[in-house]
Amino acid sequence: MFGSRRSHSPAPQPRPRAGVRTAALTVSLAVAGVLGAAAPPAQAAHHSPPAQCRGEGVDPTARIRYQSDTVINAPLSTVFSLQTDVERWPSWQPPVLTAERLDPGPLRKGSRFRWTTPAPATPSTPATTLEITSTVRQLQRGHCVLWRGPAIGEGLRIDEGVHLWTFTKVKGGVRVHTEETWTGAQVEADIPTATAALGAGLEAWLRDLKTTAEARAPRR
Repeated sequence: MFGSRRSHSPAPQPRPRAGVRTAALTVSLAVAGVLGAAAPPAQAAHHSPPAQCRGEGVDPTARIRYQSDTVINAPLSTVFSLQTDVERWPSWQPPVLTAERLDPGPLRKGSRFRWTTPAPATPSTPATTLEITSTVRQLQRGHCVLWRGPAIGEGLRIDEGVHLWTFTKVKGGVRVHTEETWTGAQVEADIPTATAALGAGLEAWLRDLKTTAEARAPRR
């Protein structure tokens, strides 16, 4: 469905407009969070060259993009299992209303899943619920996962979101790196607002993943 493309260095982040209330429409590759705040500035990447999963990364031509990192004090197996057990996302991510696998077996390349998340009204779009159908493009156990696909709601559409996660053992736990790009005429009509929404969603996802993984980690 989607061909891999070589990644380039991400373009500078547009500065979100002050006071714009946005929600994390973390479409198909990012988890949407209902947040009425602008996203913090994107953190510097910890990957050079650009992060990839089995040679594939986010859309190098996308005008809407965000990336961030966190260190989670938990075993790699715990962190990776939480992230890839998509049917249980609603149990630890409040912004995810529903999540279902569309095929059996462990998550792998070619797996598809459908999930929903609310999107509040903005100056140009109505409040709606986004339905996101994600296809796993690449996956390496304990190391990385990349998925992509559209997010569609009444009066709101993101043509394609591409979401990459990488997991690296470091002193103190696991460094989790995430980055996502969005494309589509509707979201590209207001890049600062869309970037703020994307960033807020990714930051919320990292916080929820860190909190849940650390709570489930064996006590030392």
